[in-house]
Amino acid sequence: MIAQLRSPFLVIAISFGLMWLSVRAGVLLRRRHRELDSEVCKDLELILASTLTLLGLIIGFSFSMAINRYDQRKNYEEAEANAIGTEYLRVDLLPAPDAAKLRPLLRDYLDQRILFYESRDQQELLRVTQRTARLQADLWTGVRVSAAAQPNPALALVLSGMNDVLNSEGYTQAAWWNRTPIGAWGLMATVAICSCMLFGYIVHRAAEGFIRLLILPIVLSIAFFLIADIDSPRSGGIRILPQNLISLAQSLQQR
Repeated sequence: MIAQLRSPFLVIAISFGLMWLSVRAGVLLRRRHRELDSEVCKDLELILASTLTLLGLIIGFSFSMAINRYDQRKNYEEAEANAIGTEYLRVDLLPAPDAAKLRPLLRDYLDQRILFYESRDQQELLRVTQRTARLQADLWTGVRVSAAAQPNPALALVLSGMNDVLNSEGYTQAAWWNRTPIGAWGLMATVAICSCMLFGYIVHRAAEGFIRLLILPIVLSIAFFLIADIDSPRSGGIRILPQNLISLAQSLQQR
C-alpha cells in the first residue's frame, strides 16, 4: 500500500493538489485581514525566502538520497551478473555429471533474475520470487553434495562462488526495498505546505496574479515527482535496466 502511494504519478497529482490548496488557503486568509504595512510585508517576504531555502535544502538532500539508492541498485545488478558469470565458469571444476546438472540451473536462474528487474506486475513478480527461491535451493544442494563427496580446495572455491551468487541476490533485494523514509516525505510535505500558504498570503491578488500563484505548486510538484521517480524501481520512467545480466545471458547462449 505504501509503495503504491509512492508511485511517481500519484505523487505529482497529490502534491500539486495539496500545494494548490495551500496557496488558495493563504489567499483566502489574507483577504480576511486588513492591508499590511510595508514593514510587515518585508518580514513576511523574509520568512518566505527562509522557508523556501530550507525546503530547497530538504529537497536537495532527499534527491541525493534517491540518487545514491539508484546507483546502489545499478552496482548490485553489475555485481550479481559478475557473481553468476564467475560461478558458471567455476562449475567446470566439478565432476562432469554435476557440472552438466548445474549449468542449466544457472542459466534458468539468470533468466529469473532478468525477469526480476523487468517485471512490473506484482503477480508475475511473486512467481519470479518463488521460482528464484526454488532454484537457489537446487543450486546450493547440487554444489554442497558435490563438495561433500570430494572435499578439496577447488570444490571449496565453487562452493564459495555459489555463496556469492546467493548473497548478491539478497543484497539486490535489500537495495530495492530501501526507499526514501516516510519521515523525509512528511517533512518535505509539511514545509512545502507552509511555504505555499505563506506564498499565497503574500501574492494574494489571484485575479491579477493567477499564473504567479501556480508557479510554486508546479515547481514543487515536479521536484517531488523526480524524487519519487528515481526512488521507485518498478514505476515511472527512470528504471534499472539489467544490461549486465542480459549481456551475460547472451554470452552464455553462444557457448
